[in-house]
Amino acid sequence: MFLLEIDWNPIKYIDLGFFKLHFYSLMWIVAFVIGFQIMKPVFKKEGEKNDALDALFIYSVLGIMIGARLGHVIFYQPELFKDDFFSVFLPFSFKDGFRFTGFAGLASHGAAIGMIISMYLYRKKHLAHRSWIWILDRIVIPVAMGAVFVRIGNFINSEIIGKTTDSIFGVRFIQEHYNEYQVSKITGIKNTQDAYKALENNPKYSEYIDAIPYLHPTQLYEAFCYIFVFLILLYFYWKTKKAEQRGFLFGLFLVLLWTVRFFVEFVKEAQVEGRDDYVWFMNTGQVLSVPFILIGLYFMFVFKTKPNS
Repeated sequence: MFLLEIDWNPIKYIDLGFFKLHFYSLMWIVAFVIGFQIMKPVFKKEGEKNDALDALFIYSVLGIMIGARLGHVIFYQPELFKDDFFSVFLPFSFKDGFRFTGFAGLASHGAAIGMIISMYLYRKKHLAHRSWIWILDRIVIPVAMGAVFVRIGNFINSEIIGKTTDSIFGVRFIQEHYNEYQVSKITGIKNTQDAYKALENNPKYSEYIDAIPYLHPTQLYEAFCYIFVFLILLYFYWKTKKAEQRGFLFGLFLVLLWTVRFFVEFVKEAQVEGRDDYVWFMNTGQVLSVPFILIGLYFMFVFKTKPNS
């Protein structure tokens, strides 16, 4: 018995004729816009000007996106540097012909590193009277909420899927199991969206649906947990004096978010084939999460700085 009972076969984009608006891209936009709104009362409370907030938005977008892309390539797909170098930096593939792909691969570990570096650069130019840690303590609040929408985008895209399960939360990801070529071959329908719709709804293709295993919806597990990470950070900032302890909120964010990621990885398919046991019992995502957790603990319990430094 599966509580969700979902055969997940979503429409991934809106065709505007001249442009396809992908919901995954839309989730990133929503994440940044909501993050900007979350930071408004924070900057107002701290007595900072709107100009500084506008610049923060730009630095955040660039740092997170560049970091996420480079992180994916470095940690999960380094062969791209040799096989299709320009696709690392551009939303196109130049291997075996030219085609638009979007940025097919963004890593949260890289996004975190990109955010940290971009906040250092932002502070030097726009908020020199504040410390780098002061900025990180506050930017992690909207980042935690942004992570929720990014994982929802992953769910829409049927990517970063879980392992097979007999639990009540199993979901069948139709578009992950059958790619565009396969679904067109099965149904004889050239239009991809129509082909997927026919595969799901036409009883004559039921055997193909029955062949799809139920998987853990790990994207939703993470999204659900990240809501609580956001609420905890929000509580500590607005309702306690922990915001005055430099590094505490930044450290708390690292510990909570990457602990969630570490444990969800146990039911997640490895993003790089053959790396299920990359180091001991840990896959790549878990190995990369451990340093973030340790750094977070350091900032929560060891790091000390002068109040006005």
